[in-house]
Amino acid sequence: MERGGYRGGGRGGHGGRNSGGRRGGYGGGRDGGRGGGYDGGRGGSESGRGGVGGVWATRGGHSSGGGTPGQSVVGGNPGQSVGGVWATRGGHSSGGGGGTPAQSVVGGTPGQSVGGVWATRGGHSSGGGGAGGVWATRGGHSGGTPAQSAGGVWATRGGHSGGTPAQSAGGVWATRGGHGGGGGGSQSERQGERGRDQVSETKGGKGPSRPGNVGSNSNDDLVPSPSMPKGLASISLDNVNRISPVQRPDTGGQLAVRTPRLLVNHFPVNFSPKSIIRHYDVDIKQEVPPKHGRSGKISKSILTMIRDKLFTDDPSRFPLAKTAYDGEKNIFSAVPLPTGTFTVEVSEAEDMNPRSYLFTIKLVNELQLRKLKDYLDGTLCSVPRDILQGMDVVVKEHPARTMISVGRGFHYVRAHQDYLGHGIIASKGCQQSLKPTSQGLVLCLDYSVLSFRQPVSVIEFLTEHISGFKLNNFRRFRRDVEIALRGLKVRVTHRVTKQKYVIAGLTRDDTRNITFSQEDPDGNASQNVRLVEYFRQKYGRDIVNQDIPCLEMKSKMRNYVPMEYCVLVEGQVFPKDDLKKEEAQMLKDISLVKPKDRQKTICSMVRDVDGPFGGEIIRNFGMEVSMDMTPVEGRVIRPPELKVGAPNGSVMKIHVDERCQWNLVRKGVVEGKPIDRWAVLDFSSDDRYCPLNANNFIPKLIDRCLKLGIRMEEPLFYNPTSMRLFSNVDKLRELLETVNDQAYKICKGRLQFLLCVMSKKDPGYKYLKWISETKVGIVTQCCLSLSANKVNDQYLANLGLKINAKLGGSNAELGDRLPYFGDQNHVMFIGADVNHPAARNITSPSIAAVVGTTNWPAANRYAARVRPQVHRRENIVNFGDMCLELVEFYSRLNKVKPEKIVIFRDGVSEGQFDMVLNDELMDIKTAFRSINYTPTITLIVAQKRHHTRLFLADRGAIGNVSPGTVVDTKIVHPFEYDFYICSHFGSLGTSKPTHYHVLWDEHGLGSDQLQKLIYDMCFTFARCTKPVSLVPPVYYADLVAYRGRLYYEAVEGQSSSSSSSSSSKTSSSLSVAASFEERFCMLHADLENIMYFV
Repeated sequence: MERGGYRGGGRGGHGGRNSGGRRGGYGGGRDGGRGGGYDGGRGGSESGRGGVGGVWATRGGHSSGGGTPGQSVVGGNPGQSVGGVWATRGGHSSGGGGGTPAQSVVGGTPGQSVGGVWATRGGHSSGGGGAGGVWATRGGHSGGTPAQSAGGVWATRGGHSGGTPAQSAGGVWATRGGHGGGGGGSQSERQGERGRDQVSETKGGKGPSRPGNVGSNSNDDLVPSPSMPKGLASISLDNVNRISPVQRPDTGGQLAVRTPRLLVNHFPVNFSPKSIIRHYDVDIKQEVPPKHGRSGKISKSILTMIRDKLFTDDPSRFPLAKTAYDGEKNIFSAVPLPTGTFTVEVSEAEDMNPRSYLFTIKLVNELQLRKLKDYLDGTLCSVPRDILQGMDVVVKEHPARTMISVGRGFHYVRAHQDYLGHGIIASKGCQQSLKPTSQGLVLCLDYSVLSFRQPVSVIEFLTEHISGFKLNNFRRFRRDVEIALRGLKVRVTHRVTKQKYVIAGLTRDDTRNITFSQEDPDGNASQNVRLVEYFRQKYGRDIVNQDIPCLEMKSKMRNYVPMEYCVLVEGQVFPKDDLKKEEAQMLKDISLVKPKDRQKTICSMVRDVDGPFGGEIIRNFGMEVSMDMTPVEGRVIRPPELKVGAPNGSVMKIHVDERCQWNLVRKGVVEGKPIDRWAVLDFSSDDRYCPLNANNFIPKLIDRCLKLGIRMEEPLFYNPTSMRLFSNVDKLRELLETVNDQAYKICKGRLQFLLCVMSKKDPGYKYLKWISETKVGIVTQCCLSLSANKVNDQYLANLGLKINAKLGGSNAELGDRLPYFGDQNHVMFIGADVNHPAARNITSPSIAAVVGTTNWPAANRYAARVRPQVHRRENIVNFGDMCLELVEFYSRLNKVKPEKIVIFRDGVSEGQFDMVLNDELMDIKTAFRSINYTPTITLIVAQKRHHTRLFLADRGAIGNVSPGTVVDTKIVHPFEYDFYICSHFGSLGTSKPTHYHVLWDEHGLGSDQLQKLIYDMCFTFARCTKPVSLVPPVYYADLVAYRGRLYYEAVEGQSSSSSSSSSSKTSSSLSVAASFEERFCMLHADLENIMYFV
């Protein structure tokens, strides 16, 4: 096609939102620039000359002496092997003369075995005359005379040692998963010295040593990994095969180019270890069940009202200021409270008789804060979550009484609010959470903004919220009114007690025509009463607006209230996704405050008497929150050199600027994919205001790609069409199939990609992606005509980067490749995420996505797998299968399987780490073992949903912390292996660092090594020329999961449009996920192994 032959005219184009963002989106925005488009051991304990113990986690005990494997599992005679199975409370015995199973558990004569205390159930015995060490207080096995076993201390070295040096030097439990003992040498010697031989001590004196998790590649290596203080494994006697996160290997710091002083929004919480918080269970129920049907669930507001009534009526026995209530079943108290059942009468409304409730309170636990102190000091093996939960309720009690409570956040009532328009306000407040950290217990408090409905009269809200709304033309707006009001809480103004209700809908009749049957108090026959007359007689109120419907309230009996007597209750969140464009932008501007302003706001909230730390409740529990942020020393890592394309077609190395950004002026991509077969589908061609100027845009795009090193031929054809096709799925699919066939006829091959130009953002975008990527098999790149017509050089360059990445090209690579792995062994990086439906959706499936690198050593190309699963299920059901598919594709492509795998998992909280380790990691190991594949694995969780913020401490310092800033002291976990990295340059608002938590590490990566690896990888994100805030495998997994969400919405949208009268919507989330999976067409074979999602 000759240049100049495209459809011309117009001014418009394709702008872009969030090109580098985490949701695909139109181009531009965070992390993405302006360009772009829409878019253990080898099994148990091994000792002795022939005794090979069974698998620790699944088979039981430890053997010593000369027993066979079968004997070591089941038990044996003296001189052969240990009896007793670990999982069922059995003990350990060793050496000749070892006792029978019963003897090894409870002890025996000195000539046999004397069991130490095994958490009150048994012990470990060693040799003749061995005296067992006390497991419970320090852990550890000691036993026997020096001639038989030298008792190693479990707690300080994480292992078992036994016997003279001729027998065994204590094998390292933590690094090799085994116990040394008997005459066969130590376990660590037998398994080989890969990595650290001993558990390395942490610097600074505080905290435990950390297991290296270095060892065999076998899946059976997943023995209980000690990750708690002083080497204690976090295992229970009933469930010994649970593994737990690894510990911090060192303090790092060797790669820092500078060490800025920082302040962190962690406020230390001091408490007395002698304090006791009493935990009471509360059961509240109505004394006399209601006449009509079963008693429903009592609302939180009524429960709180009942608690307040009981406590204020008897303050000497129930001191309100010394208690905290979670609004449901739990009360925590600083002093003993009476227990038993109490009758409480409350009147919920002025025209209702008081109701009697039975308030039953019983003591269920006494929380000794000493245990939390022990955990923070490193002498308790597991976090006392019950204590943290109780203290969390305590610190939330005051703000819960004085502020609007939403989730973990609190927002001011009336003060600190901005009007967004349309009856919506932005309310400022805070998010807070208690965290055990290396410096002790802290309260993390961050600035927050939420959109709320303005607490005005219902009629005023409708007038503000619905454009053009008029009471005298109510019928026209009835549907909009029902959508706007359904489910909202209102309080009535015609009663003294301001009763609250939830709106169910609108009455069918107008107010003047509503009648209801009223019972006669004298027992006469009931009679029909007009609502208008009832209000006049009962309340002395005249209803002015009689020609509009009333509000119908959720109630067991019919309850109608005129709109003019209803006001919206304060604190009702307005969903951010439902905000109009202008409102959303205003909310964003209020939220994105500069670092110094955010720091000042947080500190002022901390000191506010009406804020989260006000009142006397916290002090009554013996707690005190510091008013000062935590000072900490950060480290800045040097950015990597990068490889990009040179003007002559070669590859050159460059250094990035102080913002860690680079431009593409006289630079290009490392490897550009030649583009011979592509076409343009112009949906903007009939748009009155902004049709694509194809004669200008297409030649400029071709020229810009050529300068980048991407040879792009003229498009095979230009096909003008209309945006109206987005509303008709069948016609859109027909169009895409026609375009595909047209390309075949012209070039006898498939299109490499299809450029789709749109005049505006449209919901039909999801149909375009679903059809092209699952049905037809075409890579699409969308753009808006408004941006395309501007032919901005940076925009065109970013568009070229996205196209090149989608087709398998390489945009930028690390100059020295990824650190610490070398080139000889292939390494694969995997990212995983789960996308959940919106909170209001109770049936849609969750979408799990897994991506993996396909090249080495550049490691910057990815393949993806996506699957639906049960609604809001966080663990990835098919994790192992998806990883195995990616490994097998890697093998086909590179003729070798990766020997090392690093997995980054997104979207899980600390409470879900056990699930990730013991379910997902095990699933992956099992899948790999099915093909006799045993790579070493490191598993890291990447968290962005936290509220830790870093601020420069020096006076006069402005802006955000520098890219490459790392913090791994004071504000991190007391013992486990975690750190914060701010890898991006924050130009808007306050930068949020990513929190990385290492759960499993078979590569022995030190802090410096891993932090540098992650930071360098952030420079390889394909669609922008700067480092991103999140390691790319997770970033890509998030994009893929969101794309799967679009597929689901497309499938659902198509089904609902084709059958408007569908079956009941009460089907379970399981059946919804199952039915979706049947219709959820997997990616087209031509797309599943390329980066279609960038």
